[in-house]
Amino acid sequence: QVQLVESGGGLVQPGGSLRLSCAASGGTFSNWDMAWFRQAPGQEYEFVAFISYNGGRTYYADSVQGRFASSRNNAKNTVYLQMNSLKAEDTAVYYCAVRAGSGYYQPTDYQYWGQGTQVTVSS
Repeated sequence: QVQLVESGGGLVQPGGSLRLSCAASGGTFSNWDMAWFRQAPGQEYEFVAFISYNGGRTYYADSVQGRFASSRNNAKNTVYLQMNSLKAEDTAVYYCAVRAGSGYYQPTDYQYWGQGTQVTVSS
């Protein structure tokens, strides 16, 4: 079955950077559109970034546009989220997910999810 494992989270100071990874298995990764979502305590899932199956299309939430960038290496079955100029409001659990629906921005458009990795931005 499809498995997604996120890594790379941690504690970082405001203005710092982190690179998240999402390693996939159990299917043909190169066929999958992927996305990153995040969930802060007491909040709903929030769309962060989308990347198409071949990396040719990317979409970002307004809140992270210009600071975050998603990429992928299909030979390694891995998608990445480079996060720069981090802010306290970026603190959340970050999830990667495989797209199954027709849309891009709603959690219901995604079928498989990882377990998440915690990102904490604090001084």
